[in-house]
Amino acid sequence: MSDYLTKSALSVHPLLVEFVEREALPGLSVTAEQFWAGFAALVAEHGPTNARLLQKRDALQSQIDEWHHKYGPVANNPQGYEFFLREIGYLVPEPGDFTIESTGLDPEITSLCGPQLVVPVSNARYALNAANARWGSLYDALYGTDVISRDGDLAPGKGFNTSRAAAVVERAAQFLDENFPLATGSHREVTGYHVVKDGETRHLQVDTAAGRTGLRDPGAFVGYGGTQESGQLVLKHHGLHVILVIEPGSVIGGTHAAGLSDVIVEAALTTIQDCEDSVAAVDAEDKVGVYRNWLGLMNGTLEDTFDKSGKSVTRKLNEDRTYKDVNGQPLTLKGRSLLLVRNVGHLMTTDAVLFDGKPIGEGLMDAALTVLCAMHDKVNSTTGAIYIVKPKMHGPEEVAFACAIFASVEQFLGLAPNTIKIGIMDEERRTSANLKAAIYEARARVFFINTGFLDRTGDEIHTSMEAGAVLCKDEIKSERWISSYEDRNVLIGLACGLSGRAQIGKGMWARPDDMAAMMEAKSGHPNAGANTAWVPSPTAATLHALHYHQIDVFAAQQRRHNQDVPPLSDLFSMPVQAPFSLSREEITRELENNAQGILGYVVRWVQQGVGCSKVPDINNVGLMEDRATCRISSQAVANWLRHGLVSRDEVTAVFERMAAVVDAQNAGDPIYRPMAENFASVAFQAALDLALHGADQPSGYTEPLLHAARRKVKARDKH
Repeated sequence: MSDYLTKSALSVHPLLVEFVEREALPGLSVTAEQFWAGFAALVAEHGPTNARLLQKRDALQSQIDEWHHKYGPVANNPQGYEFFLREIGYLVPEPGDFTIESTGLDPEITSLCGPQLVVPVSNARYALNAANARWGSLYDALYGTDVISRDGDLAPGKGFNTSRAAAVVERAAQFLDENFPLATGSHREVTGYHVVKDGETRHLQVDTAAGRTGLRDPGAFVGYGGTQESGQLVLKHHGLHVILVIEPGSVIGGTHAAGLSDVIVEAALTTIQDCEDSVAAVDAEDKVGVYRNWLGLMNGTLEDTFDKSGKSVTRKLNEDRTYKDVNGQPLTLKGRSLLLVRNVGHLMTTDAVLFDGKPIGEGLMDAALTVLCAMHDKVNSTTGAIYIVKPKMHGPEEVAFACAIFASVEQFLGLAPNTIKIGIMDEERRTSANLKAAIYEARARVFFINTGFLDRTGDEIHTSMEAGAVLCKDEIKSERWISSYEDRNVLIGLACGLSGRAQIGKGMWARPDDMAAMMEAKSGHPNAGANTAWVPSPTAATLHALHYHQIDVFAAQQRRHNQDVPPLSDLFSMPVQAPFSLSREEITRELENNAQGILGYVVRWVQQGVGCSKVPDINNVGLMEDRATCRISSQAVANWLRHGLVSRDEVTAVFERMAAVVDAQNAGDPIYRPMAENFASVAFQAALDLALHGADQPSGYTEPLLHAARRKVKARDKH
């Protein structure tokens, strides 16, 4: 504490003071005195409420545990269960019909539909790549993934594969035919694209072997750039732009009769720059790194230089794209995703700032600091809005609390009321069960609601921990309560007027190397009425963007608008395993799969501070892992341990056995420290503790154990 600096009523780590006063405040009208006094008042006002809300979580969970001890699974008494939840205040009265009142939102939120990326803002390179993923090469995305078959002559190989390239051009022509059809003929047959002036306007005309034609919908051509011989043609469909790149002198363009060298699609319309589940930020040093990158994204200065294929590469934010419209007037298309920032939830505290000698709520610090940085916005929102995604809120009362925090931040930073918008992550069961009331509490600020299978499942397992043994993870995905949860999110959102006013989102595709399967499955998200959905990479965003051409989301929302909302009885219908329904082999296999995933994620988190990893599963399939995936796996093991499907000794033995598997999977990492050689290592013990003590963790969250382990490793490494 002797190293802390006194700022108003706060004791603040010097690194945070230096960042705020030398980097975040200069250029703003807010003085250091105003900021620290306002921040101290924020903590004094909202800290006690934060603590009370966390105590309420624990109290409700204890009552639910007791109900299950008395009655067993919900299926034994579903009506009694719902009555009980209302009686204890877990379920609150639903408000009457209303329409959200959010104003000043960007078109990427209200009127455009497309993919959404989530990226750790702590990693500058990833953060920049995601911000720049507004545009993606369809040719590159197809050539580099399994969307184009990799069999026979189409196998990528080490050099350039002309057969594969031809298949890519063919698939891109199919996309153009489906969404920008010619009046006659096919884009496969085009020998020339021409911008032709007719009076004051320009039209796109197309040559084929059968003669000259045009687009079936001439209005789909909206702009152009460059010269007749080498340039770009801008098309538009469902609000999304597609750019035809004409370069006859390029490798690909030289093989195309019309010189078409690429098709660039508008892809990740929005990106969540994440301070939470994909980030390992455990102290003042880490948090300052997070805030510094966010500030650089907001003021446009963030850069990252790295080695790629033996060459030094510097990444920075893309400039806007400039063209001329059909009348010859300037046409500017935004070069970057609209950036949203995900703060941490209400649970964790941070000793980067002390109040009365105690760590403050980390969510309070995130609110103050991410908004302060966003006040420098020069390249993001066209309306001046600040978009904060708020995760892991339990019910309407906690949503209202987040809104109260934002109101206080607006006041002490001199922002207009409701400048800060809130995205509600519908990932905790108390929020799902009270979603309409939760949206109502945020009706003046809400810009999105989003479902997430993993955190939502982790919370379901923890909430129903005492009900019985849960199903295997893969079986849970097809259960009625999951489909009910997904449908309720969309249908309640539509009933609250989100269509055309805010985003309704869907969760992540977790297999980044399996793009063919994603293209088969993920069309279900826009078809369900979701105007955005998460993807794991810029390449995936480019491919998923095709679904938003294929499907008119607003038409899907109109189709679903008056559908019946699944009842709460469906939402609470998670079944339990029948006694002895699984063989020992099945139990061991599931335990091994969970243990391997936990270890593979935790070892990088604890040893290297990597909050999001592509971790090979037990079958060596790479899966995107973050704290949400770790939560569900650890809760699943903890549940089986609680109900006697496995013993403590069995769990420990499997973790020790799988440590060797994870070590082998990380053999190529020079800074990796093997676990199988040292079961007393901090990383191994943290992973094991998540399973052995998962039932005792608050709401089943992984943060408390992970943070403690990472801090221990950082302290050791400094000495």
